[in-house]
Amino acid sequence: MGYESIALKAVNHVGWLEYRKAPVNAVDPPMVLEIIAGLKQLSADPDVRVIVLASALEKYFCVGADLKVFDGITPEGMGHWASACHEMVFLVRQAPKPVLAAIHGTAVGGGLELTLHCDLRFAATDARLGQPEIDINFIPPVGATQALVRLLGRPGAIRYLYDGKLVSAQDALRMGLVDALHPPESLRAEVQAYAETLAQKPPEALEAIRKSITEGMDLPFRDGLRIEKQWVVRLAGTRNFREGVTAFLAKRKPKWSWE
Repeated sequence: MGYESIALKAVNHVGWLEYRKAPVNAVDPPMVLEIIAGLKQLSADPDVRVIVLASALEKYFCVGADLKVFDGITPEGMGHWASACHEMVFLVRQAPKPVLAAIHGTAVGGGLELTLHCDLRFAATDARLGQPEIDINFIPPVGATQALVRLLGRPGAIRYLYDGKLVSAQDALRMGLVDALHPPESLRAEVQAYAETLAQKPPEALEAIRKSITEGMDLPFRDGLRIEKQWVVRLAGTRNFREGVTAFLAKRKPKWSWE
């Protein structure tokens, strides 16, 4: 499939999905559909072991929705928009492999929201992040209300969305919006390097970790343990588990399989 608003590339088993809708990555319905297709493609690609969300534009990660899309939109039309946005959320949260984000420049609205569902967010030190939807009498429609309360707690999430202001990368790190900061010129290399370390780990364990935590965090503790047990049982039957135990006992490095 050819893409116009995004770009896909894979480097050393790390698949990059980059927003590239010039001039500022303003999101519209065709771009959402491309992101959905791109996420499906990278998730299904056996050569891609880690996914990274990023932007190909120099100064902009994303400026949110192209508001021309909302001019005259009906409640029914907005429902379709929200459903498409939520499909992106589910694809990230349910992906069978790690999903990271590399955030730089101006990062607001839906494109930034999608990163809230990634496992880890790396940001450039000059990034500016925000959710200004309140300024048009709206709320973030890409799952931010649910992700933020889990990342920041209820007061932090409410204050962040009430204010609608852009925050510095340093404040974002302090708040818990991002997990690490890097100089702009080295951000991509740092994320690539970390992703490559993950790409060398056993794939079933990576999937088990992200899904046990992502799915279990919304459940009562006992129900979360059931998910954990399901993965424990499933992993015990894998070739990589047997290899891991054998390698440990033999005091050698394991030879993982990605088949």
